[in-house]
Amino acid sequence: MQSLLTVISERIPAPVLWPAPILWTLSSALLLSGCAGPSLDDYADRTPELVPEAFFTGELSARGVVRNFSGEVIRTFDADITATWDDDGVGTLGEVFRFNDGEVQTRVWTLTPSDEGYHASAGDVVESGTMRWRGNAIHMNYVLRVSYGDGTLDVRMDDWMHLITPDTLINQTTMTKWGIDVGEVVLVIRKM
Repeated sequence: MQSLLTVISERIPAPVLWPAPILWTLSSALLLSGCAGPSLDDYADRTPELVPEAFFTGELSARGVVRNFSGEVIRTFDADITATWDDDGVGTLGEVFRFNDGEVQTRVWTLTPSDEGYHASAGDVVESGTMRWRGNAIHMNYVLRVSYGDGTLDVRMDDWMHLITPDTLINQTTMTKWGIDVGEVVLVIRKM
């Protein structure tokens, strides 16, 4: 008489052993499929049309949150933004952020026309990005140096902005380090 364990083990097929190159290829494909995100072309026909020089002009205000890697809101803030453009089409966005814990941060963006959109740089941006837009959306990707403990940390910022009404824009930025999501910033910017 066979034991119950023997009967069960005879009915379970042996595991399929895949050659290492096939396993590596399948694993890579699965990982890369998770990295696919929206394209600016997905927003090309959306309205209202977002023209950076038109929206980012004059005085703007913002309110938002900072979330950690698990989605918990760890800070809130409000900000004032002053935006101007010179005769050569170079934009300057001066930002003053006031966080709920009392910290105040300032950043001055310089947007210089390029073949691809605008070259976007600021003092604490260690790898500048290119601002591109289509329809009602703007996308930028850059590396920002942020305070962390007693030092600093360089974090990749994947920045998406969507114009909802002619005077209201929603900005969502995913922060990553070594390809791993470490946080998110979500804010609403309004023309005053």
